[in-house]
Amino acid sequence: MASGSDRNPIIIGGLPSQVPDFDPEETQEWLDSLDAAVDERGRERARYLMLRLIERAREKRVAVPEMRSTDYVNTIPTRAEPFFPGNEEIERKILNATRWNAAVMVSRAQRPGIGVGGHIATFASSASLYDVGFNHFFRGKDEGDGGDQVFFQGHASPGIYARAFLLDRLSEGNLDGFRQEKSKAPHGLSSYPHPRLMPDFWEFPTVSMGLGPIGAIYQARMNRYMHAREIADTSKSHVWAFLGDGEMDEPESLGQLTIAAREGLDNLTFVVNCNLQRLDGPVRGNGKVIQELESVFRGAGWNVIKLIWDRTWDPLLAQDRDGILVNRMNTTPDGQFQTYATESGAYIRDHFFGDDQRLRAMVEGMTDDQILHLGRGGHDHKKIYAAFKAAVEHKGQPTVILAKTVKGWTLGPNFEGRNATHQMKKLTVDDLKGFRDRLHLPISDKELESGAPPYYHPGRDSEEIQYMHDRRLGLGGYVPTRVVRSKPLALPDAKTYATVKKGSGQQSIATTMAFVRLLKDLMRDKEIGKRFVLIAPDEYRTFGMDSFFPSAKIYNPLGQQYESVDRELLLAYKESPTGQMLHDGISEAGCTASLIAAGSAYATHGEPLIPVYVFYSMFGFQRTGDQFWQMSDQLARGFVLGATAGRTTLTGEGLQHADGHSQLLASTNPGCVAYDPAFGFEIAHIVQDGLRRMYGPDSEDVFYYLTVYNEPIRHPAEPANVDAEGIIKGVYRFSEGTSGSIPAQIMASGVAVPWAVEAQKLLAEDWNVKADVWSATSWNELRREAVACEEHNLLHPEEEQRVPYVTRKLAGAQGPFVAVSDWMRAVPDQIARWVPGTYQSLGADGFGFADTRGAARRFFHIDAQSIVVGVLTELAREGKVDRSVLKQAIDRYQLLDVSAADPGAAGGDA
Repeated sequence: MASGSDRNPIIIGGLPSQVPDFDPEETQEWLDSLDAAVDERGRERARYLMLRLIERAREKRVAVPEMRSTDYVNTIPTRAEPFFPGNEEIERKILNATRWNAAVMVSRAQRPGIGVGGHIATFASSASLYDVGFNHFFRGKDEGDGGDQVFFQGHASPGIYARAFLLDRLSEGNLDGFRQEKSKAPHGLSSYPHPRLMPDFWEFPTVSMGLGPIGAIYQARMNRYMHAREIADTSKSHVWAFLGDGEMDEPESLGQLTIAAREGLDNLTFVVNCNLQRLDGPVRGNGKVIQELESVFRGAGWNVIKLIWDRTWDPLLAQDRDGILVNRMNTTPDGQFQTYATESGAYIRDHFFGDDQRLRAMVEGMTDDQILHLGRGGHDHKKIYAAFKAAVEHKGQPTVILAKTVKGWTLGPNFEGRNATHQMKKLTVDDLKGFRDRLHLPISDKELESGAPPYYHPGRDSEEIQYMHDRRLGLGGYVPTRVVRSKPLALPDAKTYATVKKGSGQQSIATTMAFVRLLKDLMRDKEIGKRFVLIAPDEYRTFGMDSFFPSAKIYNPLGQQYESVDRELLLAYKESPTGQMLHDGISEAGCTASLIAAGSAYATHGEPLIPVYVFYSMFGFQRTGDQFWQMSDQLARGFVLGATAGRTTLTGEGLQHADGHSQLLASTNPGCVAYDPAFGFEIAHIVQDGLRRMYGPDSEDVFYYLTVYNEPIRHPAEPANVDAEGIIKGVYRFSEGTSGSIPAQIMASGVAVPWAVEAQKLLAEDWNVKADVWSATSWNELRREAVACEEHNLLHPEEEQRVPYVTRKLAGAQGPFVAVSDWMRAVPDQIARWVPGTYQSLGADGFGFADTRGAARRFFHIDAQSIVVGVLTELAREGKVDRSVLKQAIDRYQLLDVSAADPGAAGGDA
């Protein structure tokens, strides 16, 4: 073993510490050369030489550690910039018209009597970035494939509308309908990218910041997945995500960068608009956000392209022999650069160049106005083109372009770089005049002084508009455009569902396993089997889905390059480049992004996929609820399984695992069809109807959420006269009371239905109560249909008044209604208004805890004995039983003693 003196004691930046020095003399020669360079030429020259050596080492494929950050200059040197194939003069005219119309649209939307506002400054800073993309890179869908997928920054939507107006995709009436979707229908425009609201235009909802970046990563991955499985040819598709530097603070923005690098997603480019400002101030006033992001992305394995300075800096950088200018760029904080964007050329001369004679000498021949117009790279078409071209041509890694811009660029001194810019929505007449002059637009003062400022269109036959059309024609059509080319799927016949409808016989299984059994049969179907996309956050085995490993396999573009530790097992872990299962690690956010990408493939690529996302129900809607809202907005479809559902079924795990409210959260999502099934045959009918609604001839833009449990029970066979309509609509009579003389009704869902059946028996045997048990498969759907009835009745008083399904279904049922579930009472309480009789609910309100199932249910008063007392309480309130029986029942069942409850089934795998 080597002693300390035999080893290099210096550890810097990841250099190896245990590699022996086989030629100390040669090493010393290299060190002496570096010392000489420092002594004779200075530290900056020595630094330059070291950087060139590292660059040459990479060219020679010598493995050296990555630098976390580079100088605060453009990654692509001027000498390496490619030829710019566009007509820059025409493109500048196009951009000027777009800038004007975007700002005027927002300003007009802020007029008196309307005041709906909008955002101007974000697009103003990123306009050139988009323009280069539209003119030279973004592929449309006219070639029959999915084209490129572009995730537009939400606050930049006015600029996208303004460009569409020039191309006659939107009218002046549309622009005047900005943020007035109902009052100006059918011409209104949504505030941000919302496919749900504009399904022929927008593809990806992005304004909930942070969801655009993670969505783009998993869209790029889904493209590769579909290609590998030969579902769609996505080889030409490139995913672009336009993001803000402030947005990168969202955990979803950076949380999944490594998967993109790990899988080599070179079909993905992030463009981060680094205008150095958040919504209300600097992103990193005392720091440098571009340098920070460079370090993060490099560390995550991404290719980083910095686009910081425009071409006006090139001559100055070319004469920076001592590196003094670069050093000043490196050490100036972002807050100061923001100040420079709002100050005069004289101020910049004095404060940026002025305190070093060498710096001041560089700009002695420049006027203050020329210094003022030393610009940022994100506004230079040629520099942007070079960065974009390098990004799409780079292989083996995803790329991020960090483009420096000025927020509110070209809008004038009252807007540019100001902290309040994001909230400023209206341009004064003087602002408009200055803006017009800067853009060189032929609009008179009179037009600006009389009423609302006009939109500008150079004419359909102008060279600018023809240029725009020609560029889009060459790139395969207009962007953004959402096209649905997919055809309905040939769905399985009834035989596919037969096995699960037979029940479980003498075997006890959880509803999770009942679903898995059905899924296995569906995946065998020759028509739709290959379209299922299985998604789980690391716990397929927990959900009993390891049985899919040998056949479906886990998707990994690199395959399985190791021997699995469980390779001798029948259900061994198996990875494959053509695997069907997505095992996304411990990341519900990543899994939900996969779900959305798969669920919208029918529109993105014209090939429907059927995602099945299974997760701990507590960590689904609660943890990633914003993404489920995004899923509805993106019109995505698929099945979402909240497994290990309920507040008392996941015995032993305790508070943070005990879900008693996800059904309530699901009810807030208009695109979510939520069910809480009790038995396998109910699941069969729900899944069959879901496939019909989402993938049949009259497909709907919804997704299904099923809560399933890990508590094993015996599943009855489907009744001969099963009420299939009731299962789908939300309630049916599961068990009619057969003995007792006092009528009552028990409504239950999910795992609570067996408790209700036990309570039915106790009520008959002990209290002469004849209770019917109703399985409420969907409290949410019952309420949704009832609300729709009331809305219709409100607006059509002259027509026959509609009666909600739950009211009609329960009509004639005698006695009080007691509802019970493993959810908080607010879930069944949703339908209280429409139940035709006395209604009371029992539920698991409060925090969950670790204990036996029986003890937990006794504590929450939702077990069979508590249901009995609940029914007797309502009967006593109606005068049908004496109140004295209530105390008798409480004492008889020892309801006040949690430890007296039957512990129930222990454990309970999926």
